[in-house]
Amino acid sequence: MSQSTLPQPPPARREPPIAQRQPRTTSIHSTELHDDYAWLRDKDDPRVTAYLEAENAYTAAAMAGTEALQQQLYDEILSHIKEDDVSVPYRDGDWEYLLRTEKGQQYPRFCRRPAGSAPTLTSTDPIPAETVILDVNQLAQKDGIAQPFMSLGATSVSPDGHLLAYTTDNTGFRQYTLHIRDLTSGKDLADTAERVGSLAWAADSKTLFYSTEDEQTKRQDRLFRHTLSTAVSSNVEVFHEPVLVFEEKDERFNLGVGRTHDRKYLLLDIGSHTTSESWFLSASTPEANFQRIAERVDEEEYYVDHRDGFFYIRSNRNAKQFKLLQTPVASTGRENWQELLPENKDAPLEDFDLFQTFLVAAYRERGLPVLRVFSLDAAGGPTTPRDILFPDPAYAASSEINRDFAATTFRYAYQSLVRPASVFRYDTATGESTLLKQQEVPGGFDASRYESQRLWFKAHDGTQVPISLVYRRDSFRKDSTNALYVYGYGSYGYPLPLGFSASRLALLDRGLVVAYAHIRGGGELGDPWHDAGKMMLKRNTFTDFIEAVDFLTHAGYGDPSRVAIEGGSAGGLLMGAVVNLALEQSQAQNKPNLFRAVLSHVPFVDVMNTMLDATLPLTVAEYEEWGNPNEPEAFNYMLSYSPYDNLHRGAYPAMLVKTSLNDSQVMYWEPAKYVAKLRTLKTNNPPNGTPLLFHINMDAGHGGASGRYDYLKEIAFDDAFLLRELNAEKKPASAHQ
Repeated sequence: MSQSTLPQPPPARREPPIAQRQPRTTSIHSTELHDDYAWLRDKDDPRVTAYLEAENAYTAAAMAGTEALQQQLYDEILSHIKEDDVSVPYRDGDWEYLLRTEKGQQYPRFCRRPAGSAPTLTSTDPIPAETVILDVNQLAQKDGIAQPFMSLGATSVSPDGHLLAYTTDNTGFRQYTLHIRDLTSGKDLADTAERVGSLAWAADSKTLFYSTEDEQTKRQDRLFRHTLSTAVSSNVEVFHEPVLVFEEKDERFNLGVGRTHDRKYLLLDIGSHTTSESWFLSASTPEANFQRIAERVDEEEYYVDHRDGFFYIRSNRNAKQFKLLQTPVASTGRENWQELLPENKDAPLEDFDLFQTFLVAAYRERGLPVLRVFSLDAAGGPTTPRDILFPDPAYAASSEINRDFAATTFRYAYQSLVRPASVFRYDTATGESTLLKQQEVPGGFDASRYESQRLWFKAHDGTQVPISLVYRRDSFRKDSTNALYVYGYGSYGYPLPLGFSASRLALLDRGLVVAYAHIRGGGELGDPWHDAGKMMLKRNTFTDFIEAVDFLTHAGYGDPSRVAIEGGSAGGLLMGAVVNLALEQSQAQNKPNLFRAVLSHVPFVDVMNTMLDATLPLTVAEYEEWGNPNEPEAFNYMLSYSPYDNLHRGAYPAMLVKTSLNDSQVMYWEPAKYVAKLRTLKTNNPPNGTPLLFHINMDAGHGGASGRYDYLKEIAFDDAFLLRELNAEKKPASAHQ
């Protein structure tokens, strides 16, 4: 089948499936939770498979008539993607590494060449000395047949450049298998392990440290040291059993292993959502014991790197927005920590990159990234800084791949809502940035046709909340006539990235105004912004989003009758909560619903049942984000917004809910139960009402399809749904230019 041809839909089903009711009651805190659809949790029950397939068939029937639009959208999106492409090479030891994609291939190829073998470091042309070290397309093949899913996890090249440790998942369940490849022969060794997370080599290039997950909760809880198997003859190998080095018993915490930038130390990082600690081990003595830098203290986090006998530590100890400190390797206790960069209460310190002669501190000012470069004095302290400046009102900027600790230049990535992804090299001596590559966007893209803005609105409690938006200049009118699409997340202290998207052009070219609401619970303004939208303040996330939409429509940025919203995972919780709240408002005020269409990906909507089940992945660790429902006050608050528990009779907007059967982060049954229950309560069904559609990818996990072409087909499907509901399928005449 051609990559450009969309797959044929399953047989049509004209009526929505009605899931069987099997009442179950849970009594807790003098409250009864009623769940008619708990049986959908049984993945092995043939009734479950039949129900999910029936939902897919109904969705296919409901989307009948959009096939041409889906194909058009897919072709448009693909036309803006350079299918044969290559990344900017980066040097690591004696090699330069790069990534190539080829037209028609779902996955990339990882390549390398000897350092200095190309005309320039930035040269991306193939040369005879270049070799493929990992072809993900080949990994996705089994017995000559392409598997429906393949995900590459962690990768790590040994210090001598001879071995590549990598992990793969072929189901989407985030269950990764370790492989070790001999880069001389191109063959994988017999050494392997299951359920592997992070990887780090010791300096001897034969000792590999890796973390593994608990089978039930999928928590990374154990660290192993593995010495590679040894050949004793041409036919016999001695396999060395891995040694358990560390085990974390506290269910709130995950662990991971890595190396300092100068590669002198291995770091074991252990963290929950609110607390962390680090242990270190000389990379040259892998059989020694890890030493703890400082004991964990509840509600305190710290993160470490090393330079010239000192650990540099980013910490929120007595500094909510984080500060940078330093301590000698010989005396790492908190009493020895010396401040290098003080806390800036208006600009959180998100990260830092440490080099031999300079460091780059990543701040966030008014919700946007700032990269601040400090030279280091003789004692390793930062001197007068220089900021790397960025041209757009809303953008994403971050450190890129910088493997050379002794470098005097710094590579960083930059993109915006209107500017394609770019890689720059910053010269610390001159303060000048050199563009190494900007992502080519074929298909007639012209950045001058689009405009982005950064807006702020006042929430009901007086809090100023930022919004970023983008639109096509020649189709935008600030007169409440444009269809409006608003995306939100607002959890885990995660700031929404404001990058370029080739697929977004299909919406912009049809006159949509696309907005990103930076609501509380996210991380745009640091930990205080996160704290203001989690636990017992979680409802701020939902009210901020509703008020953001209200602000945009009242200010003329969108047509109040043509508003689409989207969110995924915890953003799917946002979708479920705001849909319920908006329906309550429309019923109380006898007004139209605030939303016309909702796209909800892998949504966390069954809050109570999931958070009461400590056997599920993530649950216990998530107590620090949502609260522990075994505590009455937290239970009552969480119950007040849980989307599944607050569904009620009414006229809901058009909804497309999507999930994957092998999702290990938000189990498929959450959206399945949600849709099944909503079908019994929704009063405005077709033919005169709005659709409720549920689509299940039967071969993927939390992120959907793994192949790049398959993923574009999913986007085209989603866009066709939204555009049809917003009556925006056709491009304005100006957009054809």
